[in-house]
Amino acid sequence: MKTRLTYIYEGDNEFEPTQTALNDTALSLRSLKAAKQERILFDYTELPHEIRQVLKKCRDLRIRWASERPYAAVAPFSSRVSPGLHVVYTPANSGSSGEPLCRLLQKTFSDEIDCTVSPLLSSPASFISTTDSVPRLKFHTLLPSLPRLLSYVNQYICQEDAECRNHVASISSASSLDIDYSDSTAHLMVAAYWAEAPVKDGWTEVIKQPKDDQDRVEIGILAEQNRIKPEEVKVGGLLADVGRKGELTPTLFGFNSRHHPIQSTYRTQFPSPTGLHPTLQISIPQSSLSPPSELPQDTTCSLYTYLSLPSTIFADKYQLSTKDPLFLQSHNLVSLHSIQGETDLEAPDWITHQWGSNLLLELATPASDAISDSALTNDEWNITIPLHLRYLHPSPSGYRDIYIPWPVVFWACANEDEAAVEKQKINPFDRVSLGWESSFPAQTTYHHLQPSPPSSVPEDTDNLLVETITVPVLNMGHDTQRMEIQVGTAMIIIGGFMWVLWKLGLRVNAPGSAQDEPEESKKDQ
Repeated sequence: MKTRLTYIYEGDNEFEPTQTALNDTALSLRSLKAAKQERILFDYTELPHEIRQVLKKCRDLRIRWASERPYAAVAPFSSRVSPGLHVVYTPANSGSSGEPLCRLLQKTFSDEIDCTVSPLLSSPASFISTTDSVPRLKFHTLLPSLPRLLSYVNQYICQEDAECRNHVASISSASSLDIDYSDSTAHLMVAAYWAEAPVKDGWTEVIKQPKDDQDRVEIGILAEQNRIKPEEVKVGGLLADVGRKGELTPTLFGFNSRHHPIQSTYRTQFPSPTGLHPTLQISIPQSSLSPPSELPQDTTCSLYTYLSLPSTIFADKYQLSTKDPLFLQSHNLVSLHSIQGETDLEAPDWITHQWGSNLLLELATPASDAISDSALTNDEWNITIPLHLRYLHPSPSGYRDIYIPWPVVFWACANEDEAAVEKQKINPFDRVSLGWESSFPAQTTYHHLQPSPPSSVPEDTDNLLVETITVPVLNMGHDTQRMEIQVGTAMIIIGGFMWVLWKLGLRVNAPGSAQDEPEESKKDQ
């Protein structure tokens, strides 16, 4: 097992070497205010048996989880996904069953994960298929926290190890979590990211030498440095190899990165009243409507959003793929680039099998010399995406709440340097399988806007990056209402049937009909 801890602090004033103490067996940190990533690489043989059995049937497995609370994604950990649990899965062969994967997801994350397997298919029915060159299966569900995962790790990995249990408990405050497996490496990688320490004073902890001589713990205490090229990330600071080197080593290195953070922000809401055809509104401040200024002048950038919609709400692919300029301009959209998943326009929610849908939209932005007061509201550029609700199950109250995670918004910038792909491969912090990369050339760079909920929302409010819509449904709490609907439906059906019979009877008995003709006239014919 190999562990890598990376702390990213801002500016020289945030860190002093005296905040660290390294000896032959441990590194101590005191009040370090920094973002942190902990990355653990497990060998296949170190994993519990049931996990190995599932991984045997995977060519690769990518799991991404993001908190519903807003957090800062600093370089080099700047990529984002919508809140919730994302799973991307490639079966080892066409006959691989997805049932073991579904059971494992429910056991390790939540019993409420709606992952089912069709008896007619080898793949999970809840998953959606991608249109990539290598077919993959995708799944998403909202998951506010990770208590089930922590319990599973304590029971099957930590067991009676108190130090391991204390270490696992810190994941409860993580901003994001990644789990990656590929059969080409036979390693399982787990990476947790904290935008900040759980306490105001920063990170105060002791990282000890691993008990097994084969294990390794590497630590980097780094700060972003001024870069020379816009596609580059440069960091410098101190490195430690606990138990192998007795002193901190200065370092400075750079690498090409596909993902970069920018200070531009956006917010999402559903304007009231939502009705049965709610409109998702993305609001971007006027100051955030331009791509990164440090890019070369000949670089072409476009603004995109990537949505993960549950099965309860959907986008009309025919409506959004229109070429009608008036429609697109009225919503500040350019085009629909891709849509995958549950797109049936008529199906109610109770007969849909897939978890929902993903769509990638290119967004319109005003030219810098064409911004007018009429185009902006409160100095914000508003993009609207028309969506539609499905019919939902009845409820005792007559209403049901549905939850829609905020989309991600980013600038995708074309890079003509074909060698950039090879340079990006040396990035030790690269993150893949975010959902939209296959829609762009490999050398594209992404510059992520930061989600920013309204300042009027209390800090302790849950689901800050998840919108809630209250949907009216059949009220099962009122027996009289249900009876009225049943009787009314039956009367309409019976009445319609009687009307058809009446019309048929009029036609049969109408003067001049064939049966009313005299016998002699029939003989003459």
